[in-house]
Amino acid sequence: MGLEAVVEEIRDKGKTEAEKIRAESKLEVDNILLEANRRVGEIKLAAEADYEKQKSHLIAQEGSAANLLVKRELLNTQKALLVQVYDTTRTEIANLPESFHREAIKLLLTEVKKEVPDGKIQCNARDVATLKSIVAGHPEFSGFTIGAPVDIDGGIIAEGKGGELQVDYSYRTFLDKVWESRLKDASDILFG
Repeated sequence: MGLEAVVEEIRDKGKTEAEKIRAESKLEVDNILLEANRRVGEIKLAAEADYEKQKSHLIAQEGSAANLLVKRELLNTQKALLVQVYDTTRTEIANLPESFHREAIKLLLTEVKKEVPDGKIQCNARDVATLKSIVAGHPEFSGFTIGAPVDIDGGIIAEGKGGELQVDYSYRTFLDKVWESRLKDASDILFG
């Protein structure tokens, strides 16, 4: 065997060995790529699941916040409307005719006399003349004196002699009592 044959044989063995190494390398590269693609798929699925979970959570959270905001606005609007009804009621009562206020003052004086037999009676400036005529025209109220006008919508405030006892029979006091005890009914009627 000549030198050329030995070189040729070594060359063939080298080619075969190189082909074998290339085939093994290609198989290993393919396996690595296959595994990498599998892991990329898993990561992608996990990321998509996490995205969907966070998206659902954010949508639910934003929906809850929006519902809360709407509810708060509705309650604020209802409260404003109730305040408007209250204020309108006060105005309407204050604007009732003089005959209503005269009868109310007379009735309130009768009630006050049960708690304060004599003392000072005060009312708003509009009703001072009416109060004076009622006290002067009815002997049962002779123990009362008329005090300076006070800032009330209507009704009277009585103070016993010595100032120890004060009874507030102003319209606003009565309206506040009714309002507090019947607010739920008013709200149900207005907002069902």
